[in-house]
Amino acid sequence: MAKLFGTDGARGVANTELTCEIAFKLGQAAVAYLGTSIVMGRDTRLSGDMLSAALAAGITSAGGTVLDAGIIPTPAVAFLVRELHANGGVVISASHNPPEYNGIKFFDAQGFKLPVALEAQFEQYVAEGGLDVSQRAAGDAVGVVLPVEDAAELYIQHAVKAMERQGVRFDSWKIALDCAHGASSVSSAEALRRLGAQVTVINDDFCGTDINVECGSTHLAPLKQLVAEIGADIGIAHDGDADRVLFVDAQGNEIDGDMVEAACAIDLANRGKLAGNTAVSTVMCNLGFVHAMRDAGIQVLQTAVGDRHVLEAMREGGFVIGGEQSGHTIFLEHNSTGDGLMTACQFVAVCERNGKTAAEAASVMRRFPQELVNVRVADKEALAGNAAIAAAIASAEEELGDAGRVLVRPSGTEPLIRVMVEAAEDAEAARHAKAIAVVVESELA
Repeated sequence: MAKLFGTDGARGVANTELTCEIAFKLGQAAVAYLGTSIVMGRDTRLSGDMLSAALAAGITSAGGTVLDAGIIPTPAVAFLVRELHANGGVVISASHNPPEYNGIKFFDAQGFKLPVALEAQFEQYVAEGGLDVSQRAAGDAVGVVLPVEDAAELYIQHAVKAMERQGVRFDSWKIALDCAHGASSVSSAEALRRLGAQVTVINDDFCGTDINVECGSTHLAPLKQLVAEIGADIGIAHDGDADRVLFVDAQGNEIDGDMVEAACAIDLANRGKLAGNTAVSTVMCNLGFVHAMRDAGIQVLQTAVGDRHVLEAMREGGFVIGGEQSGHTIFLEHNSTGDGLMTACQFVAVCERNGKTAAEAASVMRRFPQELVNVRVADKEALAGNAAIAAAIASAEEELGDAGRVLVRPSGTEPLIRVMVEAAEDAEAARHAKAIAVVVESELA
């Protein structure tokens, strides 16, 4: 069997790669390794009914109870696991991927994504065939599916109460919202309206085959158009399962995850709430983020790419904010995973509390131009120890100094070397990236 779990759960084309048989066995594995009460939620994909039925069958066949939250954002499941005192949670979603894909990811009893070692045990369990028929629950030991009727309401209240505790309302804010035909359709607009905002929503309907299609955080054009049409103060865009969020200011300029984290980290520091005086990000964060934090006297801890690594560093260090440029931002005081609604509320709260527009709040960070070149190679592992490539990188770093950055790394999934250069000017970043890429190609292609 091919490797099942990737960087964010099991994922593939539904019913051909990610099958009902796999989902059934993963349901049994959840009971074996997490416990007998499992919160289950899903996004709006057509295959969600099929896979959630298979998962529920697996859980109940092992004697477990499914607390079915229905269509709901991924971070809501992480929250509900704690709120309902469940043993674990599972989400059927492929996040920002196209509609034909789906995924299955699990949370532990604290609402945290599973460690790699535990995912490996799930994978081994599936490979070995799951529970033998003779081992399955029978008679009155068979589990049940219990609907959580107020699941979305509990999650909405969680976000609203977080703002109320900060003494912040959004009465003066006109907000444009793109739900990407996804799970945030059940929660984000209502939460923002309860906080007083005037909200205009697009893509909050869904048919199962339109999630993320030409909309949401991966395609901001419709949101920019809406912001212009209604004269919104800010635009908010989720991906399909609403674990991430990007923004557009009143002038239509994109505000990415780095800029949001920078603004929120500085606000936390100013209020004496930035634990360890540290913000966590990844090695792929923009150099402008590092400079903004340095200028504000805030330490930056950079991890490997992936919100899993960001979260691990936050938990180990006791830090309260971390994120990625893509819009995954974790506020550990409020949730145990990236939470698009909570991030939206926190960023608007920063603006409101400091009397700033979205553009002004984001301006604490100046985004450095970034050039990324992918070089196809015969052996990506040969990058390590190659003297010619190391010399090309060193030459670029010496010329750029503190006003630029070079990152050359192998792709995790393809036979590629990724060459990323940031510099003060576009042309300078492109020149250095091209020069390094030429050397990589000559040495490794």
